[in-house]
Amino acid sequence: MPGTTLTVNGRKRVVDADGDTPLLWILRDVLELRGTKYGCGVGVCGACTVLRGSEAVRSCQVTLAEAKGQSFTTIEGLSHPCQRAWIDEDVAQCGYCQPGMLMETCALLARTPKPTDAEIDAALDGHVCRCGTYPRIRKAIHRVSR
Repeated sequence: MPGTTLTVNGRKRVVDADGDTPLLWILRDVLELRGTKYGCGVGVCGACTVLRGSEAVRSCQVTLAEAKGQSFTTIEGLSHPCQRAWIDEDVAQCGYCQPGMLMETCALLARTPKPTDAEIDAALDGHVCRCGTYPRIRKAIHRVSR
């Protein structure tokens, strides 16, 4: 799909690739934004989560054709208090899942500024953290929502 235009991190980009190419590969391989991680490739682990507007989406499940004309934010373009809270609460261990977790958290806080533990758990239910940092993530989210 030659000449597909989308906005990534506030910058209009024109991408020449097949329309069936997942946004994940456009971000990582074409635009060289490698903060968005490949996890499972089928949308169940959350590692590839980016924001489409203020909605969290799995970039492995969005094709370039579907992304046309839309605006996306990756971890490289994020500027949010959650990032400071993640550091203050020492959330990350290996860090692989953290970009997706942060993006999902931003979407959660955009729609629910003061989430309960149950709302946090529900929002992050589709994210896999092999290091088990969920309690620290919850604590960081509460820090931001105060």
